[in-house]
Amino acid sequence: MTVSMTENAPTEQYPDPVSAAPEDLTNLARMIAASERMVVFTGAGISTESGIPDYRGPNGVWARNALPRADNQPQGEDAQRRMWEFRRKNYPQMLARQPNAGHRVIANLEHDHKLFGIITQNIDGLHQKAGNSPDRIIELHGSTHTLRCRNCGTEYDGITIQQRLDAGEEDPRCTVCGGPLRTGTVLFGESLPQDALRQAVALAQVTDFLLVVGSSLAVNPAARIPQIARQHGAKLAIINLAPTPLDHLADLLIHATAGPTLSGAYAQLPAISGVAGQ
Repeated sequence: MTVSMTENAPTEQYPDPVSAAPEDLTNLARMIAASERMVVFTGAGISTESGIPDYRGPNGVWARNALPRADNQPQGEDAQRRMWEFRRKNYPQMLARQPNAGHRVIANLEHDHKLFGIITQNIDGLHQKAGNSPDRIIELHGSTHTLRCRNCGTEYDGITIQQRLDAGEEDPRCTVCGGPLRTGTVLFGESLPQDALRQAVALAQVTDFLLVVGSSLAVNPAARIPQIARQHGAKLAIINLAPTPLDHLADLLIHATAGPTLSGAYAQLPAISGVAGQ
């Protein structure tokens, strides 16, 4: 979720759990066990279990007509001050969000040397907080925990700017050139960071198994990543509550809640890996 003037403060938004079929959990565990270069592609659906509404849910920005667009950002000194006051009050809520079971399983897969990389559309930083290495995470839409100068591009940590706001600054500026700061997230109407997109495409071209978790796969060019992986011979599994435009490409399709599904499959890995190693 992007912190912006047009959004209400986040509310607790935990989805009703939808269970996966036992055979789907087993099949997912088998796909994970068989993979040597597994890549996970995550969207907002994995973070709803951490209380962060997704864009297309009932409390999301689509439903509230509150899309954070590049062309509707605050203009003028008064609007800037209101934006920063909004962030000062609401950013701590994002900082307080915690990884859920789905994030923790993905972190465990890295620790088990089963994860080649993560491509995420999320800006919440929960993969890092769960324990995944930042070096393995490609944030296609940036991060709400980073801000940057509009003029010189100098980046600032969100906590550093929060401290400046709490200390009384009404419109924090770049300490290098004095320029205005903006969110490190990609707004609607802006292009994805080219380096991040190139890295994501490169991962999609070499992975042997792409696992999509909680993405509607409706926003391009990010949604083309699973297609690229499939074209290069990778297996594809999709875990998402609602159908996606790429369901027909999936080797395994699970319409269920992300956290319990990943946890259930992960719990079967030791037995399946043991059988495969015999």
